[in-house]
Amino acid sequence: MMKRSFFLLLMLLGLTLLLAACNFGGEEEPATSEEPSTDDAPEEASEGPKEINLVIPSEPPSLHPQLATDTTSDVIIRSLFEGLTTLKDGEVINAAAENVEVSEDLLTYTFTLRDAQWSNGDPVTAEDFAYAWEFALNPENASEYASILYPIKGAQSYNLGEGTVEDLGIEVVDEKTLKVTLENPTPYFLELTAFKTYFPIHKATAEANKNWYSEAGFISNGPFVLSDWQHGGSITLDKSESYWDKDNVALDKVNISMVESETTAATMFDAGEIDFIGNPFQTVGLDVINKYKQEGILKIQDHTALYMYKFNTTGEFTSNVNIRKALTLAIDRQTLIDNITKGEQTPALGMVPPSVEGFEEDRGYFKDNDIEEAKKALELGMKELGISDPSEIKINISFNTSEAHAAIAQFIQEGWRTNLGIDVSLDNSEWQVYLDKLTNLDYDVGRLGWIADYNDAYTFLEQYDSAENGNNDTGWENPQYAELLTQSNSETDPAKRLELLKQAEAIIMAEYPVAPIYYYTNLSVKKDYVENIEPDVLGNIYLKYTDINK
Repeated sequence: MMKRSFFLLLMLLGLTLLLAACNFGGEEEPATSEEPSTDDAPEEASEGPKEINLVIPSEPPSLHPQLATDTTSDVIIRSLFEGLTTLKDGEVINAAAENVEVSEDLLTYTFTLRDAQWSNGDPVTAEDFAYAWEFALNPENASEYASILYPIKGAQSYNLGEGTVEDLGIEVVDEKTLKVTLENPTPYFLELTAFKTYFPIHKATAEANKNWYSEAGFISNGPFVLSDWQHGGSITLDKSESYWDKDNVALDKVNISMVESETTAATMFDAGEIDFIGNPFQTVGLDVINKYKQEGILKIQDHTALYMYKFNTTGEFTSNVNIRKALTLAIDRQTLIDNITKGEQTPALGMVPPSVEGFEEDRGYFKDNDIEEAKKALELGMKELGISDPSEIKINISFNTSEAHAAIAQFIQEGWRTNLGIDVSLDNSEWQVYLDKLTNLDYDVGRLGWIADYNDAYTFLEQYDSAENGNNDTGWENPQYAELLTQSNSETDPAKRLELLKQAEAIIMAEYPVAPIYYYTNLSVKKDYVENIEPDVLGNIYLKYTDINK
């Protein structure tokens, strides 16, 4: 599991990413105005309702689109809600918006909503979107993903308490028209509007009950409704009969159990009790990867995502940059991949995956498993801390409960003990407790993954623009780094913008608030009768497109 982080394509040709499947030109009406093809309508079931059985590793921390930060919550939210745009086969298409017009200067987006309904029959309105976005930006609501709305004019100032809601570039023209003005041209904005923080919420419901999202039966506008929620046990989704595109939704019911153990999930899959395993619907356990490879059912896909260890830069020992450098360099990534994760991942030697255009080559920040340089950094760090014996350095590796995360932590623990001589302990916690530890800087070294929220280098760098950023979780900040990111937002020349982002990455890699470990692949297995459930390159799974044909 991981914060979504999440997960988008560039309009400008110079910024188009290698893994993107669509591009946008400067047309007034971008390519996203096309409708989903009626050719995609699911086949009629031969008999009975179509149901799929899945598992997630824990209770979703939050099903509020503007408050959720993790992939477990995200996959449920994407089934219950729908934004102005969405993704299909890697391409942006219209969703709640029937039409999108973009001004010639690329600063104003006018969304015309289709005749869609909430699950209670109320019309989905422009006001529902404006209300949700303003909720996320209101500093009183402490939305950790508020910064993803910062491309909107006045959004950052309002969220930081320096502006007002009236200054936001969000205008409800009428019930079906939403006009959005940006601070600067943002080539991936139409993919941002497909992200959960941009989803609408039913204004009347939210105003009547601030905890509206905590129990089953709440009002939503997506392809499914939350019909049952046994906290800590299971979630049931039913097809929404009020959804505008219900004729293209094949599944009638989605049964989701909460199963913490990867081994248990694999046993259930082998017994035919569940139909698919693949993040965020649990993960393929390390002990069955070879088995599923031999059976020919393991699918390995590219994934624009980073597995990393974050450092608490306010900690007793991890506050020292040389200690952080030593720990980062003394990780044998390739051996970890070959013997532990076994998923054909790539050692991560920078913050931005090589799948992002301009970041394909090794930037030379450090070498994998460079023990000699790690020892030099350790010696310098010890001198700065007034320590003579490395065993005086006590480091705790924290991770959320998972056999895979535990195996990775044990491997790195042994490497640090053997090669650096430091005292390393392990600490695992349930997912929500673990997220709270990271947020409160109640850790030394913490495991986390980051899936691209949109397909651009900025999504991997933006979360560290300030120690106050809700996704930072390290306590680290650097004014020069933040300024480079700010400049990249207003730079319209693709080459110059790329250079600014590379300079920013160089700064964060010189101060080591994060130890990149590997760039993800996405491993999954499914039953033969399950169709269209594979995640896209950003790791998103849209159950709207999934079908069962037994």
